[in-house]
Amino acid sequence: MVSFKDRLVWITGASSGIGKEIAMELAKEGAKLIISSNNPTELHDVAQACKGHTGFCVEIPIDLSNPEEVKRIADNTIAKYGTIYLLINNGGISQRSLVIDTPIEIDRKLMEIDYFSYVILTKSVLPGMVAAGEGYIAATSSISGKFGFPLRSAYAAAKHAIQGFFETLRIEMLPHNVSVTIAYPGRIRTNISLHAIDQNGNAHGKMDQGQQNGLDATKCAQQYIKAIRKQKPEILIGKGELLSVHIKRLFPSIFFRIVHKISKT
Repeated sequence: MVSFKDRLVWITGASSGIGKEIAMELAKEGAKLIISSNNPTELHDVAQACKGHTGFCVEIPIDLSNPEEVKRIADNTIAKYGTIYLLINNGGISQRSLVIDTPIEIDRKLMEIDYFSYVILTKSVLPGMVAAGEGYIAATSSISGKFGFPLRSAYAAAKHAIQGFFETLRIEMLPHNVSVTIAYPGRIRTNISLHAIDQNGNAHGKMDQGQQNGLDATKCAQQYIKAIRKQKPEILIGKGELLSVHIKRLFPSIFFRIVHKISKT
């Protein structure tokens, strides 16, 4: 399997949760890291921790909701540090609001952060990977990218879009030796539900019980990296909740009966 030691790796959403743990795991391997998020303080803490394992870890704060900023930072980063060997599109935000209550501005914000930023960064690194004849791209989706779920309409839409884009990209990049992996985490023990936004754009501020009891983020990161390393098209990561993906695929009528019973408040 491929090693990422001394390879240039860029991770978004790296200040906490899955992204932080991915950064730590790859730092221990000796990767050259570029880490980004919209929280400079937490990002700096992660960088300091990573530098205990690797001699190269650069912090680049980024607002994924601003496409002009994302493109400018991508171009500047590549110009300064060279071809990215592995890009992990991981930054994102979730949602807790009913469709009928959610203004279109919230839908657009989630699509900008959770989908379009991935597209912009990916298109920015692709020419270098193709020219080098090698590269790895990963995108963090969610099991909500496999089915709709109450209070997460925009989030699920963005995650579904990730599947369509990156599955297509994988097929197109096969002749260029550029591998593409989509990760579909289920309930992972992170702060994603705390930071999810409601119809007013305010933080949900609550830890969902399923999230609290979810898979440890470090174990998630390890499985994620292993899937990238093995050039898997996709990987489901989580616990028993992953069964819902298979129920939806094999027994859709049963799936919808189950999901209809879920509280929407």
